[in-house]
Amino acid sequence: MDIKSYDELSSLELDTLRELGSIGTGNAATALSQMLGRPVSITLPEVRIMEYNEAIDWIGGPEEITAGVLVKLSGQISGIMLSVQQLDFVNLVLDSILEKKIEDYSQLSEMENSALIEVGNIMISTFINALSGLAGIDVNLTVPAFTVDMQGAILAVPMAEYGGQSDYIMTIGGNFVYERQEVPCRLLLSPDIRSLNLLFRKLGVSDG
Repeated sequence: MDIKSYDELSSLELDTLRELGSIGTGNAATALSQMLGRPVSITLPEVRIMEYNEAIDWIGGPEEITAGVLVKLSGQISGIMLSVQQLDFVNLVLDSILEKKIEDYSQLSEMENSALIEVGNIMISTFINALSGLAGIDVNLTVPAFTVDMQGAILAVPMAEYGGQSDYIMTIGGNFVYERQEVPCRLLLSPDIRSLNLLFRKLGVSDG
């Protein structure tokens, strides 16, 4: 039977999302490692379904300034995916690609923004490609949008798009391990309910 909202997810469906999150982030870490030219692994990710306000607190609170790369999904899956790039992650990328670090997001130049967009886009694309390959579905991605803002404002985008049908969002969190340092990896995925139901049917975990 099809679900009508995120809070109707069964334990099997939640386990399926956790497995997809684990596979997707593993692939994203591999892609990041290839792009940076240095070994990057990821700790076992935690995949949860959270209310939007809970998700904002999980990534550091609504007033925390951060960078975000946002991509919209269309095709057989509709929704939004967001890569939240906290300062430690930003400096990992900039140090590896441009041999530079920043102390504040206001110091980002156009070249540095482009590097962060490219990394975020590759991570999201790799994640979604893993998901679409496992489920045998076609997913199209828009050109990524980049913003630096308070996290509450960044999360307002998926809330505005899909908050009318659900107050929940899928959060994927782990840590990239790089030269014995751990750097937060924060991804948020918000497929619409129709897409979730299709995904579960394709993966054989729904009889709807």
